[in-house]
Amino acid sequence: MSTSEENQQRSISPAEIPFSSPEALKPYTTDTGKILPRRYTRLSAKEQRRITKTVKRARNLLFSQ
Repeated sequence: MSTSEENQQRSISPAEIPFSSPEALKPYTTDTGKILPRRYTRLSAKEQRRITKTVKRARNLLFSQ
């Protein structure tokens, strides 16, 4: 790999978003904290289930406020 390829930021897929970063979960939730449905997020069913689990885990640990 060249250095230019190493320096590029790889976008995180919804399955790889950690529950400890509420900023990364913002595109998938409303301002009040509700999880957006698939028709708005344009995710597959599998990705939506993972986002839902991640958001709920963050809520339980009081990360997303």
